[in-house]
Amino acid sequence: MATKTIKKTDDKAATPVVKSTKILGPRVTEKAAYATEKNVYVFNVTLDANKIEIKKAIKDAYKVMPIAVNIVISKPRAKMFRGKPGVKKGFKKAYVTLKKGDTIDLN
Repeated sequence: MATKTIKKTDDKAATPVVKSTKILGPRVTEKAAYATEKNVYVFNVTLDANKIEIKKAIKDAYKVMPIAVNIVISKPRAKMFRGKPGVKKGFKKAYVTLKKGDTIDLN
């Protein structure tokens, strides 16, 4: 029998490296894409992160100074999965507003 060699690809290379543990990464949705037109970027953040920590993390990771940081918390919700009750996990996201002319490259 011949053995197969499996080549592993690094999926993490496609996403930008964030140095902070408070920012989980950019939120890639259609709504977030429309917000970038208004110089607002959306990030998934940890549940214990606050606005000051997020602001510092954005400054360190992307070298831009945010004007404002708004936070939205989505609480866990009961859902049905294949006829059985389950729970959809909650999450926290941060809307980061930058001044005119500043951009963040999320690619």
